[in-house]
Amino acid sequence: MPEPDSEPDSILVVTPHPDDSESAAGGTIAKWCAEGKKVVLVVCTNGDKGTSDRSAKPEDLAATREVETLNAAKAYGLADVVFLRMKDQGLEDNDEFREKIVKQIRIHKPQLLLTIDPNRPYIRHRDHSMTGRVALDAVFPYARDHVAYPEHLEAGIEPHKVEEVWLFRPEQPNHHVDVTDYFETRQNALHSHLSQVGERSDERDELSLKRLADTGEKYGVELAEQFMRIEMNR
Repeated sequence: MPEPDSEPDSILVVTPHPDDSESAAGGTIAKWCAEGKKVVLVVCTNGDKGTSDRSAKPEDLAATREVETLNAAKAYGLADVVFLRMKDQGLEDNDEFREKIVKQIRIHKPQLLLTIDPNRPYIRHRDHSMTGRVALDAVFPYARDHVAYPEHLEAGIEPHKVEEVWLFRPEQPNHHVDVTDYFETRQNALHSHLSQVGERSDERDELSLKRLADTGEKYGVELAEQFMRIEMNR
C-alpha cells in the first residue's frame, strides 16, 4: 500500500461521459501522466445525447466525441482509452454494466481507480450516479472475487484487488492534489472536447483558474483539485 502522500503508478479512470473527468480531475490526470504513471481511461457512454443542436444526429455526435476523447488522451499522454459505448442517459446499476467495469479492472490491474462520487444529494445526471455506484461495487467485491464472472477466468483474465479509490466531484473531500504546474495540459485536454466546452480562450481559462484557485486556497496551494480518497485495505 502506498504511503499516504504517495500516489500509485497504475490508475484506471472510469468516467460516465467523454468529458467528465477532464472538467473535474484533468489537472490530476495531467500530473500523473507527466510523472510517467500508467493511466487508462474507460468511457462508459457514447455521449450521443450531449447537445442542444436539434439538427445533430446522435450517431455523428457519438463519433465526434470519440475523436475528441482521443485528442484529449494525446494531450495528456494516456496509456490507453477504452470505449464501452453504452447508451447515453441509459446507464443502470445492473450486471451488464458491472461486468464491463470489472473486466477492465482485471485487464489493466490498477492500484488506484478514479471515478465520480455517486452520493452528491442534489439533482444531477443519472449516468453520473450510476457510474460511481457501479464502479465502487466493481472494485469491491466483484473484481477481487474469482467466483464473480467466471467467464473472465476462462479467458485468462485473473481477479484483481484495487488498493484505493478516489472520487471526483466529491460530497466529502478528504484529499487534494496540487495541479499548479499542470494547468496548460489540463486546459488542452478539456478543450479537446469542442462539442461540449468550445474553443479554448482567455475567458474560459480565467473561469477554470478561478475554480481551481478557490480549491487551492483551502489547501494552501495555488491551484488544486479535491477528491474523496478511500483506502481499500482499511
